This record gives sequence, structure tokens and C-alpha cells, in this order.
Amino acid sequence: MKIFGLKNCDKCRSAAKTLQVSDIIDVKKTQLPEEILKEAFFNFGEKLVNRKSTTWKRLDTSELQANSMELLRKYPSLMKRPLIRTKEGQLFLGWTEEVKSALTA
Repeated sequence: MKIFGLKNCDKCRSAAKTLQVSDIIDVKKTQLPEEILKEAFFNFGEKLVNRKSTTWKRLDTSELQANSMELLRKYPSLMKRPLIRTKEGQLFLGWTEEVKSALTA
């Protein structure tokens, strides 16, 4: 299982601890692989963009009009976190009760 997010994100750390994953792949340091970004965007669409984040609030008006995929490439911290990929290749977004139940059952 892989957890993509930010090392200092509370939800990412909580997911890693619960799922007993030793390392969070920090998307600020290691760019999210393009194929995973495309698959995640296909599965989750605009939900992949965290519009409540500080990064989103700091974008200027012209950037807000840009394509979401381009914004995620340019500002990886815009991604809703965590993005979890199971060994089977299934993707989960966020650390909600629904996701916790699905992954810990």
C-alpha cells in the first residue's frame, strides 16, 4: 500500500499509522507519477482538488481558471489528501470513515 500526500499532513499521518504504512510519499518532494495522477483524476474528478487549502486561497484569479490537472502538477499541495493506492491498485481519496472502513475491514 502506498500513501501519497504530505509528510506534515495530520490525515496522512493518521492513515499511515492506522494502515501500518511506514512511509508517506511526499508529493512536494516526489512528484506524483503521471499515470497515478491521471487515474486519480479519472476516478475522483474535481474532488481531487482541495479548494479549501491554503494553496488554493493563495492562487491568483488567472490561475484559478487553469486546468485542474495542470494546477495539480504545478502545486502538488492542492491535492486532497491522502491518496491511497492498495497493492491491488485500487485508489482511495481522503481519510473518511468510509475509506477507513474499506481499508481496515
